[in-house]
Amino acid sequence: MCVCFSLIVQPHELEEELGIGTVPPEFLPAASFYPGNGIPVLIKRDELELDYFYWGLIPSWASDIKIARSTFNARSETLNEKPSFRNAFRRRRCLIPSSGFYEIDRKSELKRHFFITIENQPVFTFAGLWDHWMDKEGNEIFSATMITCPANDAVGKIHDRMPVILAKEDRDFWLEDHTPAELQSVLLPYEAELTRLTPL
Repeated sequence: MCVCFSLIVQPHELEEELGIGTVPPEFLPAASFYPGNGIPVLIKRDELELDYFYWGLIPSWASDIKIARSTFNARSETLNEKPSFRNAFRRRRCLIPSSGFYEIDRKSELKRHFFITIENQPVFTFAGLWDHWMDKEGNEIFSATMITCPANDAVGKIHDRMPVILAKEDRDFWLEDHTPAELQSVLLPYEAELTRLTPL
């Protein structure tokens, strides 16, 4: 489970690293995003665009926004089975840019906090899903979830799971039209030897 991540980069770094046409003026670097916050997401329209969506997926069929309390993470193994994520997995995928994420050591009594980054990547992307939902007043809310997978050997020392960090060459693939089985092929733990854990 991932409940906090950061994006501490400048607009030009996002444009250069991720190929975004233009970073919107409202973009601000942030040391921490939590479920219920607006988080930066990248979706493919005519070009790759950055927007802010509510963190906690609200399926279009949901009767209440409270469902988002349990949908801020989505397990990669069951995306094609869970009603909350199945349609988004097939039709509405996104990238969530980040410069690092936080985890608590669940495997020791000290419960130390760690900041986890990827070597030589000031910004990388999590695999995500998005959806849109209309409340009773007719207000449309765009929301997103972060996909998780079993932890690699580095993160596995403190936690059983981690966010899916897409390899650079898999970003476009994730946003393109593919079958669920094909998409599952990129939902893998990131390389442990490039994963850095810094105690806080």
